[in-house]
Amino acid sequence: MSEVAMKPEIRVIEEADAQDFWNLRLRGLKEDPEAFGASYNDSVNMPIEDIRKRLAPTDDAFVLGAFNPKPCGMLGFFRRQGERSRHKGFIWGVYVAPEGRGTGLARRLMSECIERAKKMDGLEEVILTVSTTQDVAMKLYESMGFKEYGHEVQALKQGDIYIDEKMMGLRL
Repeated sequence: MSEVAMKPEIRVIEEADAQDFWNLRLRGLKEDPEAFGASYNDSVNMPIEDIRKRLAPTDDAFVLGAFNPKPCGMLGFFRRQGERSRHKGFIWGVYVAPEGRGTGLARRLMSECIERAKKMDGLEEVILTVSTTQDVAMKLYESMGFKEYGHEVQALKQGDIYIDEKMMGLRL
């Protein structure tokens, strides 16, 4: 069994983790581009100072990392802002390195995120989008109670290839 499969610690990523986190993010964007709305080319030259600012946890946003001891999985969350949309939160950037897949790590990240979301006053729903090419991810989300509420045709374009996305929500 690999080191990654041995129950990595899941915690909020802090500014001090920025470089390790960003290395994992770039790895995901490069090795599994269909899974993300962002691209490697748009992200590779982002200044580390900007990354640190984005990672700073707030009452309405956080990024979870699975550490063993370096990040091997990640998941971002932010709450919508504004009086009329604060009842919704959004999960983004779910990624587990290939050596950690099939170990339940993505489920652990999702469960931790959902538990944190449930503690947010007035938050009623968590939403996410998933590329229709990501069968394993879709099955995970469905098994956790997420329901499809929309389908965007040609949501992403990679070269000459279009990728559809499902929009999924979980009522808390």
